[in-house]
Amino acid sequence: MSFHVVLSIDEGGWIVAECPALPGCVSQGKTEQEALSNIKEAITGWLWAKDHKAASALPHDQSPVVVAV
Repeated sequence: MSFHVVLSIDEGGWIVAECPALPGCVSQGKTEQEALSNIKEAITGWLWAKDHKAASALPHDQSPVVVAV
């Protein structure tokens, strides 16, 4: 799975990485490489949290099935 990421530089000189497809999914780094590595971790965490929130909202008589993509 691939996501578009927007990079910008903040007033402190940090490189900020944001994933527009995932609201609130933002990270940063001192270098572009570090910012990209950090946003990959943030995207994984964002998706994990949304998935677990959705799974916990299922009725108790339904069991989710895990599908890898």
